[in-house]
Amino acid sequence: MKSSSKTQPQNGTASSARGKKIPAKSDAAAGLRELFEDSLKDIYWAEKALTKALPKMIKNATSEELVSAITDHLEVTKTHVTRLDDVFAAIGVKAQAKKCEAMDGLIKEGEEIMESTEEGMVRDAGIIAAGQKVEHYEIATYGTLCAFAKVLDETEAADLLMQTLNEEKEADAKLSEVAESSINLQAAETDEEEEEDSMTATKTSTRAKTRAK
Repeated sequence: MKSSSKTQPQNGTASSARGKKIPAKSDAAAGLRELFEDSLKDIYWAEKALTKALPKMIKNATSEELVSAITDHLEVTKTHVTRLDDVFAAIGVKAQAKKCEAMDGLIKEGEEIMESTEEGMVRDAGIIAAGQKVEHYEIATYGTLCAFAKVLDETEAADLLMQTLNEEKEADAKLSEVAESSINLQAAETDEEEEEDSMTATKTSTRAKTRAK
């Protein structure tokens, strides 16, 4: 006769698979409005940080098309900061920035890419990759903020945030256009040239050793 009892998980396997609950901080958001305001402070810091990070990308880029695209977006980013001031005003909350760990990490990653690549098309390709990661984060953030604002009946704030969301999508599309038009291809050609140079140098070295014998 088969037993109808279910096999019980051993050593707490089931509970450990779910992970541990994360305790809330003392100042944690208790409702959607608080989460909305907290997220606004987060992206406010992020946009301000980008106004300092983008000039570094411009300085390290070599493609005129890429330099132009980032320069244009720097000016747009400055308007995003002032637009967030308007969003805070629209919801009756003082404009305040709170460090965005995600954006801080993305900016640092971009700096590491520039440091680890030589000046030229390969670095340009890396700058675009870093820039698009930033854009994707911002698109996700502004999309969420728009949804929150609509649910909270903050119509003016929602409209302002939607403007920025659309501009972030345009910036992402522009970077894709720049990458696909020339930079990625030229970066790949650079790799091929370096590989050929390396093979030539190896052959030359081998011949020299053979003659020496």
